[in-house]
Amino acid sequence: MNPPLKVAPPRVPGDAVRGVLSRWGVGRDRYRVEPGLYGLGAPGPESPVLVTANYKLSFDAVRRSLPGRAAWLLVLDTAGINVWCAAGKGSFGTEELVTRIGSSGLAERVRGRTLILPQLGAPGVAGFEVTQRTGFRVVYGPVRVPDLPAFLDAGMQATPEMRRVRFPLSERLMLAPLEFLQTLKYFAVYVAVAAVWILDRGGSVRDLFSALWPVLGAILTGTVAVPALLPWLPFRAFSLKGWLAGLLWALFVAWVQGLSPRMTAAALLSLPAVSAFLALNFTGTTTFTSQNGVNKEIRLFARPMGACALAGVVLVIVEAALK
Repeated sequence: MNPPLKVAPPRVPGDAVRGVLSRWGVGRDRYRVEPGLYGLGAPGPESPVLVTANYKLSFDAVRRSLPGRAAWLLVLDTAGINVWCAAGKGSFGTEELVTRIGSSGLAERVRGRTLILPQLGAPGVAGFEVTQRTGFRVVYGPVRVPDLPAFLDAGMQATPEMRRVRFPLSERLMLAPLEFLQTLKYFAVYVAVAAVWILDRGGSVRDLFSALWPVLGAILTGTVAVPALLPWLPFRAFSLKGWLAGLLWALFVAWVQGLSPRMTAAALLSLPAVSAFLALNFTGTTTFTSQNGVNKEIRLFARPMGACALAGVVLVIVEAALK
């Protein structure tokens, strides 16, 4: 006896708000649907089978793109992570797909043996192994969900435009809030340490503000400015893009604050390092590079970034000790 089909959660007005909040990292881990097999419309044995992640934004995007159509939707357990990121982490992968095919009773429900996977899930799935172990053939659908109807109507044939990966300004900025908010908890620690250090030494609130806004600006540079300017910043490596943007920010800070030579050197060492690290972290949310590329950047730039940041902190301490 086949396991019962999963019941898709109804779309309610609050979904739009929850979707926005999840992009900001609020309740993101809980914004998911139960893995398993769902029916869109009234699917039959000949209906297409689409595979997606159990991140609710991904799930909703697929079902919203197929109004009035009958299809099977096989949802993998990606721990509430979108397809692209889950493929890189391995949760949208061969083993989970094979397991989910078996546990859902899919083979008994459909006559066809074709699975339509998102193209951005390809890094995590070995199609030939899925076929060997389940008998289901893997076909990769278009990059963008709205192209699914045209893809299905064309007999599962994708045009070159459907295969093209875009990452426009709107999508880059959509990811920036989460990157920024994830960094704020570390900035809060810096605020606490700086407050104790400066106020305990007789400094004023203005002195504290002067120590805080340059670092906050470096964070915004790495998490917002770099994604916004990504195609136009020179260098291929994200770390170097972030370092260059951070260097420009540090020069601006030194000019506005009229820093001493030692403090200027501290700013030029530490602030670009912060922006570079955050820009490197942004690679995990883009399609501009691969996991191997990220690993290579980490090997090349992690230690220099750490050394520069440490050297900048040492210069700040020396400056304070000599006053």
